[in-house]
Amino acid sequence: MLPKRLARTTIYESDWIDLHVDKVRFPNGHIVERHHLLDHKRPAVVVLAENDQDQVLFVRVPRYTTGSVDWELPAGGMEAGETALETARREMLEETGYRIRAEELVYTFYPNNGIANMIFHVVHCKTGELAGDFDRNEISAVRWFDKDEIREMIDKRTLADGPSLIALFIKELK
Repeated sequence: MLPKRLARTTIYESDWIDLHVDKVRFPNGHIVERHHLLDHKRPAVVVLAENDQDQVLFVRVPRYTTGSVDWELPAGGMEAGETALETARREMLEETGYRIRAEELVYTFYPNNGIANMIFHVVHCKTGELAGDFDRNEISAVRWFDKDEIREMIDKRTLADGPSLIALFIKELK
């Protein structure tokens, strides 16, 4: 048996996310009067792109939400009608300037399933040709990292973005 929504109040709506406060009855009968739900309108994709030397391509992103500038794997929201692989191709070209090949959807997960229905798809691929420049309005740098540098970022806790960490761990464990 699943939890059941008994009532909903919408606090905020936009083209990409809504905020609802729901009254929810859980399977054991317990009722939560104010369960907050971030309702994401579209899934997202994180791309683990490797070159022929097994280096991984990262983008440096200034994040308003965390007040930081961090290295992350390329990622972005799916457009209407796009598949995860199509989104991966588009986001890689926009954020890095690289085309991709041998792309494969390897995993799908909910990064914050306690309060949000956001879905992330992990796409693994090889990079193809460099076809242009990256979007300098969104990305401040693009760089290849080898496995030792990635481990060092994890050891030093400087790689803090959840989708990137999950994609790297899944790739390592598969």
